[in-house]
Amino acid sequence: MEINKAVIPAGGYGTRFLPVTKAQPKEMMPVLDKPTIQYVVEEVVEAGIDDIIIVTGRGKNSLENHFDKSYELEHELEKSGKYDRLERVRGITELADIHYIRQQDRNGLGEAVMYAEDHIGGEPFALLLGDNFIQSETPPIAQLIETAEEYGESVVALEEIPWENVSSYGIADVEDTAGESYPVRDFVEKPAREDAPSNLAIVGRYVFTPEIFDHLRAIEPAPDGEIELTDAMRRLDRVRGRAVDGDRFHIGNVPDWLEANIQMALRHDDGELFETVRQTLREELED
Repeated sequence: MEINKAVIPAGGYGTRFLPVTKAQPKEMMPVLDKPTIQYVVEEVVEAGIDDIIIVTGRGKNSLENHFDKSYELEHELEKSGKYDRLERVRGITELADIHYIRQQDRNGLGEAVMYAEDHIGGEPFALLLGDNFIQSETPPIAQLIETAEEYGESVVALEEIPWENVSSYGIADVEDTAGESYPVRDFVEKPAREDAPSNLAIVGRYVFTPEIFDHLRAIEPAPDGEIELTDAMRRLDRVRGRAVDGDRFHIGNVPDWLEANIQMALRHDDGELFETVRQTLREELED
């Protein structure tokens, strides 16, 4: 199968970042000089996909504006001779063909994916969460696409996490972990440590066959009213897990966001400012 489309859900409230996310999506929280979601879009584009649908929600207009053309800003940058910055701004609008749909009722990740069904049109597709990104030589979603195309099955990115953190993730029950990818028997959403079948966590990257939409419509909402993507994944006939290469940064709360900025600053090689930041951080970490 061939993967030509990607879905990025970005409709959550971002309550762990309040009050800053009262008027700004958490996906727009900056990591160095880019909003988080731009790293995600760039990952999709680097994997060869330029047809993207972003599922947004109320109050997410700044997200759409970021990827839109800004005639006034471009004019000012050109007039002042800031051509390097002008090139970067124009590059954002030329990344991909991005479509938007608003999730009116925010009833979970599964419902957000359902909003994209008409655009997907019965094709397999990539799914990337908009509040985390992974730095890797090979785009992580491209690694999943490679496995999906080889086996003709849905594929989910997995990461081995500390056992004390399993209650914060969807966890995979796998037959074994031999090879680059492996069959998954079942998924458990946020289990207690004693009930977790493994410490292999789902980390926000997926490739799905279109049958996932049938299962999303068939499942019952969770007690809190949300439609859980994990419940629909459990109904898939076949799904594989793959541990993707790269360093993952989750922008789920303030400490994680701060760590992402520190780690990205340490590896940034663009200009005197970041060299100063890197040196300062190294000195602080060594003390």
